[in-house]
Amino acid sequence: MADLIKNIDKSTVFEIAGIADCEPGAVNSVTLAQQPGCKMTVLAFGDGESIAAHSAPGDALVTCIAGKGEVTLEGVPHVLTKGQAIVMPAGAEHAVRGIEGYKMLLTVVKA
Repeated sequence: MADLIKNIDKSTVFEIAGIADCEPGAVNSVTLAQQPGCKMTVLAFGDGESIAAHSAPGDALVTCIAGKGEVTLEGVPHVLTKGQAIVMPAGAEHAVRGIEGYKMLLTVVKA
């Protein structure tokens, strides 16, 4: 059977924020799952680094797992800190910026 979740050890407790590192001048990512209806990725932003405005084909759940970041959704900025989350509806324009040690778990679900 194929691994549905990859790049992490199974049956082992781990710190999700430790999967990707924040580096100055970079946005790092580690894909955990990529199936036709679901994608899971951990992203780590250097302070001030961003992903330009774009849209996704499915609903996207952004969960802050460390630090502080900003998700701009349809032109409205939302600041997230550890433990907070926001859902970006399919097709909605959004951008993401790291403010301070920002790490997030991105889960995109589509039909």
